[in-house]
Amino acid sequence: MTVLPAYFPSPPQGVWHLGPLPIRAYALFIIAGIVVALVLGDRRWAARGGERGVIYDIALWAVPFGLVGGRLYHLATDWRTYWGPGGAGFGAALRIWDGGLGIWGAVALGGVGTWIGCRRRGIPLPAFADALAPGLILAQAIGRLGNYFNQELYGRETTLPWGLEIFYRRDPSGYVDPHSLDGVSTGQLAFVVQPTFLYELLWNLLVFAVLIYADRRFTLGHGRLFALYVAGYCVGRFCVELLRDDTATHIAGIRINVFTATFVFIGAVVYMMAAPKGREAPESLHGNDFSAGEPQQRPEPATEALAEPATVAVQAEPATVVVESPEVAPREAEAAETAAAEEEAAPEENEDAPETSEAEPPQAEASEPETSEPETSEASEAEPGADEPAKATEGGGGSKRRWPRPRKRSSGS
Repeated sequence: MTVLPAYFPSPPQGVWHLGPLPIRAYALFIIAGIVVALVLGDRRWAARGGERGVIYDIALWAVPFGLVGGRLYHLATDWRTYWGPGGAGFGAALRIWDGGLGIWGAVALGGVGTWIGCRRRGIPLPAFADALAPGLILAQAIGRLGNYFNQELYGRETTLPWGLEIFYRRDPSGYVDPHSLDGVSTGQLAFVVQPTFLYELLWNLLVFAVLIYADRRFTLGHGRLFALYVAGYCVGRFCVELLRDDTATHIAGIRINVFTATFVFIGAVVYMMAAPKGREAPESLHGNDFSAGEPQQRPEPATEALAEPATVAVQAEPATVVVESPEVAPREAEAAETAAAEEEAAPEENEDAPETSEAEPPQAEASEPETSEPETSEASEAEPGADEPAKATEGGGGSKRRWPRPRKRSSGS
């Protein structure tokens, strides 16, 4: 008895019908890959200092451009499938949900859409591409599962134990073919092939891990991480293309995607070497919300609020000096002059001075004692014999003349 290798089978079908609506596995995995790329890219963009949610606005430009570019590249490289002898025709060329997207065209034209979106938001394209790169390669890995359900993009026939079983499928019209996208497996084995879709899926996951590590270890920026993604993918795609045996355009007996992978790899390496080192400043990733002048206007109210009290303080300080200084100096001078003049002009009032001066101390204490103390002390030391006449004169004068006298009496006692 012959023991067959334990190959793994293909899915029995790649489409399910919800009433008249066909639900295709290929389309579901493409959508899932786009969602994963956007969610991961949004988180990475915010971690670099960008605004959350911006990536979804730019995706409105990038995703449609990418789908159209991917389809155009597929049609350009596999044109015989649609317009060659016995081709499917122009109608089949428009049915993108049946499969057939070229990653080279998707990245190229999707990059144009991304550039338009970034330009409208004032965001640097290289920095945005760096944030999106790991999500893109992960989306490609998810999208390869759609090729698995479609029984496409496989390699040469093989006897390896991990070979992929391809079964005949019968479509609704009764036509049986292993390449039928609408059919259901008949259970009849057609052939066993190299699962090149699986090789590329695993390679993409490896590149994803390398990108995450390199970004954290070397802080790549200015588009260098995106270039590393492109170069890494090209290496894997180059090897996978050498194993594929499906219909494709050849140049000099070599599949066209081999040439594409080679030239794109060289361009990515050159860019990595020429791009600036380091990473962009976080404030440069804010886009038009910060370049339109609004952030420069936000700090102004706070600046004015801090400047106004300082201005008031500067203006109020001289006013305080002007009010206080003119009052103290004239009182001291007036007190000294009045004391000297009254001591000479009124010696006859000596007898009334004790009674009057003793009644006035409360008023004298209520006035400014500290200011008058030095002046009265000097007057008493200069003329000790004129103490009593000065007291009598002060008792008969007004309040301004009475306030220095208690101090003079205390100094003479």
